[in-house]
Amino acid sequence: MNKLFWNAVKVAPVLFAALFAANGVNAQTISADKEGVNNTLEQINNYQKLDQSGLSQVTNVNQLRDVSPTDWAYEALRSLVDRYGCISGFPNQTYRGNQPLSRYEFAAGLNSCLNQIERLIASTDAIGQEDLDTINRLTQEFEAELATIGGRVDEIESRTAVLEDTQFSTTTKLKGEAIFSINDAFGGGIDFEDTVADFNNDGDEDDDDLEGFALANGGDADGDGDIDDDELDDFRDDFEDDSELDDETTFSSRVRLNFDSSFTGKDRLRARLEGGNITDYGTPLTGTDSARLGYDTNNNFNIEVSDLHYRFPMGERIRVWVGPFGLDLDDVFAVTNPMLESSGTGALSRFSRRNPVAFRGTEGAGAGVNLDLIPDRVGVNVLYLTDDANSPDTGEGLFNGSFSAGAQLEISPFEPLELTATYVRNFQTAGSVNQSGSTVDGNATEPFTIAATGDEIDTIANKVGLGANLEVGEKLVLAGWGGFADVSGVIEGDDNNPNGKIWTWGANVSLLDLVKEGSKLSLAGGMVPKFISDLDNDENQAALQAGVNIDEDPDTSYLLEALYMFPLNDNIAITPGVFAVINPNHIDTNDTVIVGSLRTTFKF
Repeated sequence: MNKLFWNAVKVAPVLFAALFAANGVNAQTISADKEGVNNTLEQINNYQKLDQSGLSQVTNVNQLRDVSPTDWAYEALRSLVDRYGCISGFPNQTYRGNQPLSRYEFAAGLNSCLNQIERLIASTDAIGQEDLDTINRLTQEFEAELATIGGRVDEIESRTAVLEDTQFSTTTKLKGEAIFSINDAFGGGIDFEDTVADFNNDGDEDDDDLEGFALANGGDADGDGDIDDDELDDFRDDFEDDSELDDETTFSSRVRLNFDSSFTGKDRLRARLEGGNITDYGTPLTGTDSARLGYDTNNNFNIEVSDLHYRFPMGERIRVWVGPFGLDLDDVFAVTNPMLESSGTGALSRFSRRNPVAFRGTEGAGAGVNLDLIPDRVGVNVLYLTDDANSPDTGEGLFNGSFSAGAQLEISPFEPLELTATYVRNFQTAGSVNQSGSTVDGNATEPFTIAATGDEIDTIANKVGLGANLEVGEKLVLAGWGGFADVSGVIEGDDNNPNGKIWTWGANVSLLDLVKEGSKLSLAGGMVPKFISDLDNDENQAALQAGVNIDEDPDTSYLLEALYMFPLNDNIAITPGVFAVINPNHIDTNDTVIVGSLRTTFKF
């Protein structure tokens, strides 16, 4: 920094006082607080990057339309203009002296005056002896402050040089999350008769169904090809005993590393690495997928790329998403469940995070668009996603395999209320479908299978979801959603395809800042997706006669959850909680499954 500039800086106290006076601020508020000096320097540095074309130089105070000789600061402004020529006005020839002074506006005025005084100092005849004496007196008075500024500038320059030499990347930021989780499940137990139901698919539930199920699942103890009463009783006892939970408490974890890159300042390329060993508490363990944790990941810490997608703006109101892997429905669509959506700090159960009908389905690769029709009020989102875009096999690829195509309307009639209406058309090939089309369901099976072989068939689902989120003051948030799907099996060469409907709903309430700022106590509940079908309609009767099994849910299953997220600091949060699945698999004789969890989330 050259001597000429430091001479200009020594005059800065005069300008500080004049500029603050012109805006109704007492110059005595200036302090030598180091943090304040740092902030001032940062704002000045930021100003150097701004487009200054919005300010125009004033050569006469009378050019300012909103400044008159009767104003109390008129003389200060006139002196700055006449003696130093360093007052800038707005393009419409106003000074706006009564409005609050932002740091950027102050930096603009200061920068203009410093440049002008630098030129005056360079001219030996420009500054009189009286002015120089005043400058010397002020320099002595503010000597400590000026020394502090100089030292801090040197420190900033040194730290900046170190950061430039050691920075990870000029375009990429690393954001990480690690979850430690202690979990356990209790209860359970499946009724044998209700589970077997109409095993033979003959429209009647009788002893033949029980014997046939036992025979097909290893119940023929003596190997004579027949099931007698003793063998059936033994098989029933073993089946029901095996269905009761007998697990141990687990301690597991998940790690995510997000590499977020930006090339224009408004775009984002996300590459996520993920690994974990958190147990799936769904069907393999508890007998129902409704018991799954909302953050389970179990690849034995074989770190893999789980997300790779790019978003960028097109103009002021359009944002485009495109990705070959890990692009999900809830990335492009708004979920309107902000308190419980996050897998790291939201709901403990998978069900309570988001509407399982509208926001779970085929996803992975594709594109989406967010359009703001009325900023912060009305928006439209559209997407097309598929799961095997990289496969060249027949019936796969970008356009010939399973897919989700949909649109969403977002409405915020007033700031605390958010509403969404979502439609998704979902096609899934045989082998990739379950009761609600890759959602959290009751039976974890496809609704339509070939009775003789158990093979699944292709399925089409037209899904509709409604969501709402309401902030009641600053401490209470209410959210809820409902989902409906019209589902049809697709049998090639047959117009009599089986069909049915899926319903689900959920609601939650969160109390914020309880005990500590940033905490939340949440209660949630709802009906997990339930499949029902009119077995008497012509299409279903024809499908049944053709040997198609229609797996309707006989009763209704519900999920209740309670959790308390407590932040230890900005980077660590502990969430104890519990959720219960009532009538698992939509069978009211099944015992309730309870899952307890203590989740600790680290963010860095």
